[in-house]
Amino acid sequence: MKDAAPPSPSSVRWLLGRPAADAVQERVAARVAAWTGPRVPGLAVVLVGEDPPSLAYVRSKRKACRQVGIESVQINLPETASTGAVRSAVAELNRDPAVHGILVQLPLPPQVDAAQIIAAIDPAKDVDGLHPDSLGRLMSGRPGLVPCTPRGVMTLLDHYRIPVAGRRAVVLGRSALVGLPLALLLLHRDASVTVLHSKSPRPWEQTRDADIVVAAVGRPGLVEPEWIRPGATVVDVGITRSPAGLLGDVAPAVAEVAGELTPVPGGVGPMTVATLLANTVEAAGGTLDVGA
Repeated sequence: MKDAAPPSPSSVRWLLGRPAADAVQERVAARVAAWTGPRVPGLAVVLVGEDPPSLAYVRSKRKACRQVGIESVQINLPETASTGAVRSAVAELNRDPAVHGILVQLPLPPQVDAAQIIAAIDPAKDVDGLHPDSLGRLMSGRPGLVPCTPRGVMTLLDHYRIPVAGRRAVVLGRSALVGLPLALLLLHRDASVTVLHSKSPRPWEQTRDADIVVAAVGRPGLVEPEWIRPGATVVDVGITRSPAGLLGDVAPAVAEVAGELTPVPGGVGPMTVATLLANTVEAAGGTLDVGA
């Protein structure tokens, strides 16, 4: 499937994820190369079934691990696996001292209770940052593992020196995976944050007054140019596969209005994988300065 290239107006600054992700991965690789512990950081990925996008995501994550020196292992379970079977696999990884980070690839088949599986992961190994303990730490501003995509968005903003403190931010989407954690990260960085969702009336009345707009709802082309204040920073987290390629939540014409914009593909995506690597090193007891 060929990915559609974003338009290239002269006014917009594209916030490309690859340069920022490369900077994170260079820091991770240097930290792993200097590792003095008994075991280098290790990541285990649990894959249930053979969903093609999930297979592609897992391959990219394991490739990134190899590039920075992180040990990785993949646990494959059948599409018919029960909640109990997946929990048993997670419990075994919890006990394995060579595994510092555990990632259960989402989405899971419908018969598997995703909430139970996430809660079964040892919070100290929760490199996806989705365990209730991890989210509670994020809410209270305590140190902990932060969900990869929201942390990656903040790192991307930092890389391009986009100011956050004192600015008005609107987050479209309230999922535990992206919207809510990202809103909390923005709040912790002193932004004034509004979270909108499917029941919010006339969302454009909020977004067109915002300095930063983050779209994370999975509805292609939802955000149109008239939703955006000229010169605003727009971060497109949404990814939808279509015959034309990967589509974001932000209409291409928004590039004619925004001051900064992340492309789809090539924007937030690389940051998610790079942040997973950083979280794995931190779960193993390492320290990294990669933002957020």
